[in-house]
Amino acid sequence: MNKLLVLGVLFLLFCSTAFAVTAVKGKVEKIDRTARTIVVKAEDGTEHTFHFVGRTAVHGTEMAGAAAKDSFHGLKEGSDVVVHYTAKGSEETAEEVDHVGEGGLKVAEGTVTHLDRGAKTVTIKTEDGTEHAFRLTDHAAEDAGKDISEGAEKSGKVTVYYSERAGHQVAHFFSKTL
Repeated sequence: MNKLLVLGVLFLLFCSTAFAVTAVKGKVEKIDRTARTIVVKAEDGTEHTFHFVGRTAVHGTEMAGAAAKDSFHGLKEGSDVVVHYTAKGSEETAEEVDHVGEGGLKVAEGTVTHLDRGAKTVTIKTEDGTEHAFRLTDHAAEDAGKDISEGAEKSGKVTVYYSERAGHQVAHFFSKTL
């Protein structure tokens, strides 16, 4: 009976890590509307082919851009993006795509003054001394939050990519500033 329990726990651990969400920042190199995929060249030079499914969310694109002939879900070749994805074997599935940079999510830079992954909030202080509080998406709280909390002990400087929803600033992704 104990062996079955141990095997069950190991199976659950494997399943939970096999489908963990990971994020990669890069530039859209190719769009295949028929295959419902985009190829993203990551900052480290690697290329990833991400599959879009019904649950894939895209943030930071305007509705007019989403309907444009040369776009796919509002994304175009050359768009700077952060893709939150799961991998099963060699297939990478986009769970959320954040369009960053020009025409995408807004950007704020500053020093972390408070981070609470449980409450899904982060507060930063900008160079001019003002503080900005952001609500975090699930992916921002899980993925980037771990990197930032480690980095916050050293420098705490971050770049936050956010949108505004119902009068609140919502951080979709944030990264350490070097």
